[in-house]
Amino acid sequence: MTATVPPTSDKPTSERRVARLFGLEGERWMRHANPLSVWTRFSVLSLLALSIWSRDWIGLYCLIPVALSIVWMMVNPILFKEPRSTRNWASKGVFGERIFADRNTVEIPAEFRSRVPNLANAYSTLGLVLLAYGLIMLSLLPVVAGIIIVHGGKLWYIDRMVLLFDRMKERVPEYAAWEY
Repeated sequence: MTATVPPTSDKPTSERRVARLFGLEGERWMRHANPLSVWTRFSVLSLLALSIWSRDWIGLYCLIPVALSIVWMMVNPILFKEPRSTRNWASKGVFGERIFADRNTVEIPAEFRSRVPNLANAYSTLGLVLLAYGLIMLSLLPVVAGIIIVHGGKLWYIDRMVLLFDRMKERVPEYAAWEY
C-alpha cells in the first residue's frame, strides 16, 4: 500500500486559481477533458510565437494575432462538448490535473506530492526562457527548441497526472465516475 499525504490546508493551490480563471469549475472540467480540446491547446504556444515573430513583418499589427492567440487559449476549453468517452490518455490527464489542483484539500499519494510535477513544470519554464530569447533575437533555432522543450515538459506533467488519476480512481468513487 502506498503512503498518502493528508491535505495541508484550505488554501487553494496556484493550479486551482488558474482553473478558476479559466472557468474550470464543476462539470466544465468535462469539456476541458475532451481530447480535441487537450490536443488543440498545444497549438496556442506555436500560434503565439508566430504572432510575436510577425512583428518583424507587420510591426504593431502583430498585436492582432497575439490577441487572437490569447482569445483561442481562453475560449478553447468551452468550445468543445463533453467527450463521448473519457477512457483516453488526454482526458485522464485533465482529471489528474483536477485532482492535483485540489491537493491541499484532498489526500493524495505521497509520490504525487513529490518534486516530479514541479520538475516537469520547471523544465517547461526553461523552454519558455529559450523561446523568449529566440523571439527577442528573431532566431529560429531557440524558438523551435523552446517550443519543443515546453511541450515535452507539459506532456511529462500530463503523464504524471494520468498516473495520479489512475491511482485516485481506485480510492474515490467520485473520481472513478469521471471515466466512462
